[in-house]
Amino acid sequence: MLNQHWVLLGAAFGLIGSVRYATSTAVGEARPNLVTWTLWATAPLIAFAAQLDAGVGLPAVMTLSAGVGPTIVLITALSTRHHYTDLRRSDRTCAALAVIALVVWWGMGDAPIAVVVAVAADALAAAPTVVKAWKLPRTENVLFYLLIGVGAVITLLTITDWHPTTWIFVAYQITVCTVVIGVVTTRRRVVI
Repeated sequence: MLNQHWVLLGAAFGLIGSVRYATSTAVGEARPNLVTWTLWATAPLIAFAAQLDAGVGLPAVMTLSAGVGPTIVLITALSTRHHYTDLRRSDRTCAALAVIALVVWWGMGDAPIAVVVAVAADALAAAPTVVKAWKLPRTENVLFYLLIGVGAVITLLTITDWHPTTWIFVAYQITVCTVVIGVVTTRRRVVI
């Protein structure tokens, strides 16, 4: 296991990736899906609050970074109008389910449930971006997902308390980053 302070490097990687994605968005190279990024900004911040409530400690910094970074991207996308807003039924369904999941947690107020529900909401929020990455792979910035994934791996290596509230969010981040990177790189090879 790494010293817990390494989580700060992991969070820094996440923020660097977010700033890079925001820069790509500002110049029109990346087009974030507003449904995904709004929920990606919200769910981790709720999970962070729940982790603080559960006394998770330094690993929660990565979760905070996972909420702050998408907030930066979202603000950039909205201010430059370089975003993807094709709200299909599936986008609306994912958004509604994610919001319902967050409201259910909010009503229960139980930190472990909050983290699990935030992960579920975040995963539902990822679905529109995975679909967009499949259809329009050049509208995603792979470096963002790579840096988030590396930061999450570093954070996972610092964990000493294996209670789900501590590790589930970073494990999810590794999974979603791997999926998006896989979809984008595969589709970029196929779709020219």
